[in-house]
Order: sequence, then C-alpha cells, then structure tokens
Amino acid sequence: MKSPALRAVVMLGIVSLLGDIIYEGSRGLIPEYLRFLGASALVVGTVMGAGELVSYAVRLASGVLADTTRRYWGLTFLGYGLIIGIPLLALAHSWQLALAFILVERLGKAIRTPARDVILAAASRGVGKGKAFGIHEFMDQLGAVTGPLIVAGLVWGTGSDFSLVFGALLVPYLVMLASLIRAKRNIGEIGWERKERKAKVGAGAFVTYTAAVGLNTLGLIPAALILYKTAGMVAAAWIVPLVYALIQIVDAPVALLAGYAYDRVGRRMLLLPFALAVVPSVLVLASESIGVILVAAMVFGAVLGMQESIYRAAVAELVPAEKRGRAYGVFHTVYGVALLGAGAMFGWMLDAGAGLAVGLPYVCGVQITAILLLVRTL
Repeated sequence: MKSPALRAVVMLGIVSLLGDIIYEGSRGLIPEYLRFLGASALVVGTVMGAGELVSYAVRLASGVLADTTRRYWGLTFLGYGLIIGIPLLALAHSWQLALAFILVERLGKAIRTPARDVILAAASRGVGKGKAFGIHEFMDQLGAVTGPLIVAGLVWGTGSDFSLVFGALLVPYLVMLASLIRAKRNIGEIGWERKERKAKVGAGAFVTYTAAVGLNTLGLIPAALILYKTAGMVAAAWIVPLVYALIQIVDAPVALLAGYAYDRVGRRMLLLPFALAVVPSVLVLASESIGVILVAAMVFGAVLGMQESIYRAAVAELVPAEKRGRAYGVFHTVYGVALLGAGAMFGWMLDAGAGLAVGLPYVCGVQITAILLLVRTL
C-alpha cells in the first residue's frame, strides 16, 4: 500500500474490525449467559439497555475531554483497552459481576469514539474524508459480520462452555491492541494544519446539521423493530438472524461506495440517505409480506451504511479541527437519543397497529423537516 495516509486509515479499520469481532460477536451470547448466571428477563433487558445508555451518554463528556486535553490517542487506547470487559466475562460467576464487565466495555466505547473519529479525520488527509470514513465503516462491518460467526463456532466447538468462549476472545483482543500500537506509530501525534483550524461554514451549521441528523434518525425505524416484525411473520426462528445479517451485508459495501462518492459530490451526497430513510419505515409499517420486509431491510442497510460513514465525514468539514472531539461527542449523543426516541415511537406504532394512517404522516413530516435543515448546511 503506497499511500501512507491510506495505510493509516486501513490500520485504524483493522483495529475496529478486531474490536467488533469481540464485542459484536459476544452480543448474541451475552443474554443467554446472563440467564445461565441466574438473571431474569427484566435484569437482562435492563443490563443491555443500561449498557447502551452508558455508551451514548458519556460521549459528550469524553469528546470535551479529548479536545481539552488533546490526549486523543490516550483516550483511544483507554477506550479500546476497556474491551477487556468481554474476555473477563469468562471469570464472572454472578450476573452482577457480568453486569460490571459489560458496563466497562460500553464505557470504553463511549470514551474512545469521539477521540478515534478525530484521529480518523486527521488521518484522512491525502485520502478524502468520505473515503476514510467509508473504509473504516466497511472494515468495522466485516468485524460485525464475522464476529458472531466466530463466536457461534466457538460455542459449538466448546460444547457451549461460556468461560472458554469468552476467554478465547482474549486472542483478538491482544491482536487489536498490537494493531492499535502500530497505527499510532504510523500516524503519530495529532496536529492540525492552519487551514484545518477554521471550519468551512459558520459554527451554527454544525448545530443545524446535527439537528437534521437527529430528526433523520428519529424518523427511521430501528433494525431491532424490523427484526421484531420479521419474527412475527415467519415460523422458523433462524430466519430472523439472517435478516440481521442481510442488513450488515448491505451496510458494508454501501458505506465504502458512499464514502468515495462523497469525496466527489460533497455534502449534497447526504440528501440520498435522508430521502431513502422514508422507505424502510413505511414498508415495515404497511406490509405483512416477508418479501417486502426483506426489501425494507436492504434499504435500511444502505441508509445505515451511509449514516456510519458520510454522516461522520461531514462533521469533520463543519467543525474546526481543534473542536472536533466535542463535536463528535455531541453528534453521537444526539444520534443515541434519537435512536431511543425512534425505538419508542415506532414500537408504539407496531403495538398499536397504527399502520400508514399514523406512520406515513409522521415519517414524511419528520424526514422532510430533516431535509430542509440539511439543505441549510449544504
């Protein structure tokens, strides 16, 4: 790989790939493990919800801390280091201790994400921000797809010995840390060129853009509810994880292609996922056909791939370099809150059987407002 900048981006992508193998691979196993340790359904739901709350709520503080201290690498190392909570589940002999380890890993996610995105934006010089974030998301999703497969193989190979399965994840954890050390050596400390110290647009544009992304997310039915609808329509339970895999399979290449297109088209590229976000929400609310739900899942995967790549790339263009840590903290926090709101709103619609009578005006109204806000930042 001749380009040092491209090599740096790929190395960061490898770190994320390995991290996803560990924590995304374990996500499907953790609820069963908690049940095995004696946790009730209420505890399992609370544990998983608390983990996601920590993952998003702390990002604002960690972003501010990153910009204040300029310790972008230090926070990134700390965040990835806390993934150790997953292999340590091998030592948990109570659900209370398992809860502590799970929250440690989720805290690590919150600590590292803003700082890592700042580093990725800096490493994108000479590559293109869209391409850099697209490559990163592509490799991240490779880990998200292969991780569950690896864990499933470990469960089968060990005869469902949870301790051995979680303990085996120490291997990719150590490789991940070694890859992160190498990435730091390749990229070096984060410094900013003079032209990067000024945003290309006014400071208010970031606020408007983040509000637009929040509304866009609020009007997009979450993946969990696509799977929930699927589960009520199929007789075979094994079909549901295949639908989730379909979402991830679409996500990865779309993220990469969108990143390349973003560097050519610019922020106008964001209009595509904003408009497409209407489709999966309407299809899931309106249809009782599994074929239509599969189409909704694929379109959702495409939107998700662009959310995770070019949405993040746009932040780096709207905010001065020295304020990107807190900007990514705010961005991810708003995104997390919007995810929670979308889950509640669309969950209510599905439970109430609201269908298009309620869903169509809501989805179209929210997404049109989001697009109007987005246009103001282009």
